[in-house]
Amino acid sequence: MKQRERVTRAGPVIRCDPASLPDIAATWITGAIDVVTRLQGRCTIALAGGATPRPIYERMATAPLAGRVAWDRVAVYFGDERRVPPDHPDSNYRMAYESLLRHVAIPIASVHRIEGERADPDAAARDYERLLPASLDVLLLGMGADGHTASLFPHSPALAEGTRRVLPVDRPAPSPGRITISPRVIELAHTILVVVAGAEKAAAVARALEGPYAPDALPVQLALRGTWLIDEDAARDLRGIVP
Repeated sequence: MKQRERVTRAGPVIRCDPASLPDIAATWITGAIDVVTRLQGRCTIALAGGATPRPIYERMATAPLAGRVAWDRVAVYFGDERRVPPDHPDSNYRMAYESLLRHVAIPIASVHRIEGERADPDAAARDYERLLPASLDVLLLGMGADGHTASLFPHSPALAEGTRRVLPVDRPAPSPGRITISPRVIELAHTILVVVAGAEKAAAVARALEGPYAPDALPVQLALRGTWLIDEDAARDLRGIVP
């Protein structure tokens, strides 16, 4: 598949108050899914983990937004997962299931979780890679205060991966290791939404959107071409890119 041209300038940036972010994000995501399913019959989406998406998923699961989506024509994937069982409190799958997936009419066979609990994380990553479509229709990403996205952390060897699409990554103890999509998956995704909330992320947001392109230090810049939805707390250090 032909690679996309690398984009080193920011895409659309939406700035909002913290209280409205979940509604805006949920409306954006369900709208994107609806457009894709109407155009091509099915939609593939990869969900993000962490604290920020939970209220977004809860909004997506409630009327009227849930009714906008033909859930029987949606295939759900995940951008990353911790190496824990699916019922573990830290599991991204568990969070998405509790807040969204169990509340909508999506066939269980259409939900493709990363098997983070497996003893061989490399084998789990390779098996998940075989499940992923060649390119995702919609990719939802978050950002950590250090500028990481999915489980692509600053200066990680995973950032140099040019062939594999899913791979295991280590984290310092006591944090469990993780399995993550690679930069190639972000590069090939058709539509990306980056959602960032919280004052602790303001410095990284400003560096990512207004600083030089340096994805080895700020992996979230791999998704610069996407739409960025940022709450006022996370946007407070921006100077010129958003009015």
